[in-house]
Amino acid sequence: MVSALPTFDDVVAASQRLAGVAHRTPVLTSRTADARSGASLFFKCENYQRMGAFKFRGGYNAIAKLSDAQRRAGVVTFSSGNHAQAIALAAQILGVKAVIIMPLDAPAAKRAATEGYGGEVVTYDRYKEDREAVARRIQEERGMTLIPPYDHADVVAGQGTAARELFEEVGELDYLFVCLGGGGLLSGSALAARALSPNCKVIGVEPEAGNDGQQSFRSGSIVRIETPKTLADGAATTHLGEITFALIKAHVDDIVTVSDAQLVGMLRFFAERMKMVVEPTGCLGAAAAMSGEFPLAGKRVGIIISGGNVDLKSYGGLLAGA
Repeated sequence: MVSALPTFDDVVAASQRLAGVAHRTPVLTSRTADARSGASLFFKCENYQRMGAFKFRGGYNAIAKLSDAQRRAGVVTFSSGNHAQAIALAAQILGVKAVIIMPLDAPAAKRAATEGYGGEVVTYDRYKEDREAVARRIQEERGMTLIPPYDHADVVAGQGTAARELFEEVGELDYLFVCLGGGGLLSGSALAARALSPNCKVIGVEPEAGNDGQQSFRSGSIVRIETPKTLADGAATTHLGEITFALIKAHVDDIVTVSDAQLVGMLRFFAERMKMVVEPTGCLGAAAAMSGEFPLAGKRVGIIISGGNVDLKSYGGLLAGA
């Protein structure tokens, strides 16, 4: 039984902490996307957030709530990239030491940015080692506070502020598509949706290779899988969290998957038609919304673009079809 689940009131409080610190990211539209989907699509562009992804919201909110003693001791986390940068930047802003556990194969741009924000990077092999065990060892050795990338009430509340801003700007929606890795963004977004647009269908979107969330949603209990190999590195998680799964079960309508090929197609669409850089993970929600598999004709549809942190060499190859 999970206790102390965050509520929409926590999302509101997180918005107040983030005011003047996080960017209020733009909501963009595309006539071409609307024509292809038959719907009115609203893209919440967290690729324009500080450090390039929504993760800054949850990371800053969690660190900002720490006691003075906890801030002096510092924080530790584990992340494939975006949460790493979020914690490093938030810690730098708040004057807190941060240690980040990152996989050896994390995108070079994400590691460089993490170190650039002042984070101390410790690497591990994601296919052989348990990142949580590495983080907990450092937590014990240094007396730091562990802030996991998604299974944390303050992180979830912070992530929910992106969807809150979307609803505040465009009003109620018929659908909201949100990428799904560990579930922080999806569960926080669902809290905002239920409070601000009660009839909105909230859809989580995973990569086909890593559909642990979909399996969990269907079975009613958390399913763990092997580390998936997918272009959506930010969603290459092996399981949902206890907190995020409880919220997803209560507030999400469905979880679907898209292929890596669909992600590449969406990545190119964003570059060619909307003139913006979106990382593959950030394309998950849009790829599902534009797949033709949902009855979206005439509907108002929100899509959260989670981030835009890409390795330029890899990104160029995907654009060129290499």
